[in-house]
Amino acid sequence: MTRPGKTAGLVAVNKATITYVQLLKEDLGIFRMVPNDGIVPDYQAGQFITIGMDVPGEKNHIRRAYSIASHPENKKFIELVIRWVRKPYPGRLTTQLFNAKEGSEVTWVKPTGAALLINDKLPSGKRDGRRIVCIGGGTGIAPFVSFANHLHDTGDKREIIVLHGSSYVDELSYKQMFTDLEQESHDMGKNKWNFTYRATISRPQEWFNRSWSGQTGRVETFLRPNANGKTPLEELVGEKITRDNTMFYVCGWQGTIDGVMDYLKPGGFVTQRDKRKDGSFEVKFESYG
Repeated sequence: MTRPGKTAGLVAVNKATITYVQLLKEDLGIFRMVPNDGIVPDYQAGQFITIGMDVPGEKNHIRRAYSIASHPENKKFIELVIRWVRKPYPGRLTTQLFNAKEGSEVTWVKPTGAALLINDKLPSGKRDGRRIVCIGGGTGIAPFVSFANHLHDTGDKREIIVLHGSSYVDELSYKQMFTDLEQESHDMGKNKWNFTYRATISRPQEWFNRSWSGQTGRVETFLRPNANGKTPLEELVGEKITRDNTMFYVCGWQGTIDGVMDYLKPGGFVTQRDKRKDGSFEVKFESYG
């Protein structure tokens, strides 16, 4: 086990204290932690942080990486939205986290990763002014919480749309926050802050979701053409979605990524990993399974 404050290879390991736990349901929670030295590290929206805990019966200190939900301008705490892994076997770190209390300590390694960083420029060097569509499945919404608040606090004028999919209404972890950001867009005017949020529930037939009246199906169904040939996303924005006017960011299970690309590929959209010779692309994605 690497001792906190020491170095694992060339990676500095530090301590933090869990200061806030909100259990949305028994296996889904929002956690905030504050570094013990009081200094929240610098990072970029879309990056992840590695945290760790000692687990009873385990010889080694257990660490896992999580996308950061808080935004870089927030220097009070680091926020994470985490699913307790229970199948096929209980996750060692998540089990420990869901049994932790406010005041419990974790270790952390400074934020890193280039996944899902926001594009500011096109390969040509010109400003990237395309609309930003963020598609998150389950806890894959985390980087887009960071994106939305970062773009809001920095006065970004681009059109931003967040689409979130979950099985149950209580898994729409940041519904109120996103709804408030959309209301602010209406109040301020879209020329100042252009933000839209929509969610979908994949199990509308279940009793717990009986109050849901919005979109149903998996989150990628926002990209599936209706009988009129338009997708729900196109109906929302009032125009055809093209490579020239829209950039997609996707985070979730591999099935979500594949489902999104099944709809986008026929339109000529390509991912950053398969970018063209000139460096252009329209889709960034991060899969966690």
